[in-house]
Amino acid sequence: MSIIEAIFLGLIQGLTEFLPISSTGHLTVTGKLLGLISSDKPEQWTAFIAVIQLGTLLAILIYFWNDLWHILIDFLKDNFSHRRKFSEQTFNSKMGWYIIIGSIPVVIIGLGFKDAIEGAFTKNLQVIGISLIVWGIVLAISEMVGKFKKGLKEITWLDALIIGFFQSLALIPGSSRSGTTITGGLFLGLKRETAARFSFLLSIPAVLGSGLLQFYEALNFIDFSGLVNYAVATLAAAISGYLAIGFLLKFLRTNTTYVFVVYRVIIGLAILFLLYFNILQN
Repeated sequence: MSIIEAIFLGLIQGLTEFLPISSTGHLTVTGKLLGLISSDKPEQWTAFIAVIQLGTLLAILIYFWNDLWHILIDFLKDNFSHRRKFSEQTFNSKMGWYIIIGSIPVVIIGLGFKDAIEGAFTKNLQVIGISLIVWGIVLAISEMVGKFKKGLKEITWLDALIIGFFQSLALIPGSSRSGTTITGGLFLGLKRETAARFSFLLSIPAVLGSGLLQFYEALNFIDFSGLVNYAVATLAAAISGYLAIGFLLKFLRTNTTYVFVVYRVIIGLAILFLLYFNILQN
């Protein structure tokens, strides 16, 4: 892998992690096309992905640092320092609970299906192609039926749990974590920007947990001779991820998600077309 390829992959990781278009799908296809995924040593590709995911984690922590700090302080204050009933807790403290509640489904399902998730299923391009199309259609349906009335302060614990369930569906390759959670939020009547903001906040425990776990498990397969490539790819992922978060939040204030629906369907069909004619190997 060259430095240019590393930077390119980092940019793709950062952009597609937060836009509802699937980072797994884009990275897998790009890796296949560039000949970077070795059938003999697939663990090296997995290790590379595990490392650059830390870049997107850094992006989201920096972007939401102020929100996260107030959520943490108020949560500790209302639940430990000066304990209050849930109904009397501040908005930030309740948001802390919602993030915890919403993270439960992905933890249970992620641990229960860990082997399948980390196996060949994750890199199956046919699954990725179909998933891109199906979840694009589901996102379109959520746009058709969504009410777009609820702000962040109107979210309930049940909303958080349901959106958390949608987040667990992102374990299916090609579905997209932000895509499934935004879809769930729209079905529940959230405004588009609100659905995206809560999606990003909810993703922090999942990205942190899975990212650090995958990084730890990948340490034995990391090629330390290519540390420069890892470093520049991670930095590129952090920068592009930060920009992608800001772009999507601003974009969804005045626009629908249909552009992402069309993009997902086109990319999904392209993958299936290339597979059918053996232009792209699964």
